[in-house]
Amino acid sequence: MKNFSVRKLAITLGLTFWTVATSLASDNPADKTSIWKVTKGDDSVYVGGTIHILPISEFPLPRKFTDIYENVDTLVFEVKMPDPADIEGQQKMMAGLAYAEGKTLKDVISDETYQALNTYLGHFGATADQLARFKPGMVASMLVTMEAQRAQLAGEGVDAYFMQLAQRDGKTSEYLESLDFQINMLANMGAGEEDRLISETLETLPELKDMLTKTIKAWRAGDTEQLDTLVVDTFKRESPSSYEDVFIKRNQDWLPRIEAMFGDDDLEFVLVGAGHLVGEDSVIALLDAKGYTIEQM
Repeated sequence: MKNFSVRKLAITLGLTFWTVATSLASDNPADKTSIWKVTKGDDSVYVGGTIHILPISEFPLPRKFTDIYENVDTLVFEVKMPDPADIEGQQKMMAGLAYAEGKTLKDVISDETYQALNTYLGHFGATADQLARFKPGMVASMLVTMEAQRAQLAGEGVDAYFMQLAQRDGKTSEYLESLDFQINMLANMGAGEEDRLISETLETLPELKDMLTKTIKAWRAGDTEQLDTLVVDTFKRESPSSYEDVFIKRNQDWLPRIEAMFGDDDLEFVLVGAGHLVGEDSVIALLDAKGYTIEQM
């Protein structure tokens, strides 16, 4: 169970990062990457796996991502997150991820774990009390982000990049899920196992850089077997109940939305977390089972 919490957060929130050592791999257009062309008759939809956070030094993206972007009409993302300037949207997120008045994180984790959290945050000039109003999923995601920043791996990701491009270029953007759904998913993460979620996140943070490096190398190369082993199989083995909610149900919910994209005049590029596109329960596997022609780009 050692890597349970960090890997769970990495997949759920897309908190994966590239390293400088892999950045040159994008220059060869013959290389495969985590994009699939899904075809039905004369119509196609592109489905790409994304990295939600990565350092600016890792741009430009693999060429196939940008080439496909140039040729599509519509970008489809998991969710539209509120802009930092959207005060109402930011407040809605914070309220949904915080405990109701009178309850704090301290009520659901052990004193030992709370002290360990306080010690870790002390390296950043913060305290556990400052985060105690937030639910475990939010706190754990903050810890992963803070560690990524300390490792100089933080930055906006593939989704944010293409959202900005689409807005600049006047391309249509659509979304598979609502903000309320994603807030609720994160708010419920760790329910019933709050102490384990926080304690194991703290324990595995020193391994974050190495773990993410291996995952991102597999993602960038389009190595589906390695991604399935590193990410999906681990998640499935260590948290089967969360796997059902985070992967199986969401992939199945997305399937009819993607199928509805066929038969229209638009060419779509669907961009979702890469973990949703590998393994036996993936979106790609579901589309293949429905008889669509699948080609990894």
